[in-house]
Amino acid sequence: MAEQTTLDSLLEMGFDRNRAEKAVAHTGNQGIERAMDWLMEHEGDPDIDEPYVPPVGNVLGGTGGSDPQQPSPAAQPTAEGTDPATDGGDQMIHDGDTKRPMTEEDKREQIKRLEELMRVKQEERRERERAEEVDREKQRRRQGQELLQVKQKLQEDEMKKMVDLRRREKDDDKMAKQRVRDKIARDREERALKFGGGSSSTALTSPSAEGPPSSPPSQGPPPAKKDYNECRIQVRMLDGSALTSVFKAQEPLAAVRVYIQMNGNAPEGQDFTLLSPYPRRVYTELDMEKPLQELGLVPSAVLVVAKK
Repeated sequence: MAEQTTLDSLLEMGFDRNRAEKAVAHTGNQGIERAMDWLMEHEGDPDIDEPYVPPVGNVLGGTGGSDPQQPSPAAQPTAEGTDPATDGGDQMIHDGDTKRPMTEEDKREQIKRLEELMRVKQEERRERERAEEVDREKQRRRQGQELLQVKQKLQEDEMKKMVDLRRREKDDDKMAKQRVRDKIARDREERALKFGGGSSSTALTSPSAEGPPSSPPSQGPPPAKKDYNECRIQVRMLDGSALTSVFKAQEPLAAVRVYIQMNGNAPEGQDFTLLSPYPRRVYTELDMEKPLQELGLVPSAVLVVAKK
């Protein structure tokens, strides 16, 4: 029969019987080439080597009990395209206008031709798989490059944001310091214009430079208490150095602290407090808003910088 012819050809080519029977059954016995194509397409199936179980009432290569809706094996073409009705159960070969049984040499020649055909199909399949793999690799690389470009763009945008933020912070800090410097400069100019550029120390020491009073101190009423408008503040820093400046009597103690921050050598951002050594007094945040005159620092005083 034709099924047995295709099956025998596959077995002679070295295919396993289970695989050969499945190929013949699933291709409807449409020839050796269709069977080989099915084998190459399904060689990776997990159940390819399991025994073939034909449907109920149908036996591979049998004639009785077959499904009446299916064409009988006699109506199927053989691997060589011949009619099985004329070939019967033997393999035949055309020789001119006559047919003769295939000899062993003919069978070997046919198997050789089929094996060569199978090698060609396998090579075509491998070339197709290699081309598909190359396309997939190109696609993976293209996607990887696109993803890398997106990451680089995000990193650049983030860096730009950080640089802009730091620049704004530096500008704000610089502007705040400049405002404090301008205020101190204006205060100095106002004091210089008001007192003709002299300092309270000159005013305090000038009476001593003059001669003694004509009358003894014990004579006459006590002198009236002088109302000072300025005070001379000497500040002792943490490292032993000293700063001296003149402030208005009505200026708050916070002005002295700002002056120390701008002109002292303390690390930037270091917090400190002020205290008087004699009598000892530590000034609080509430004291920073009080005038120097109210705190008893007029006409002159010594303040000490201490860490908080």
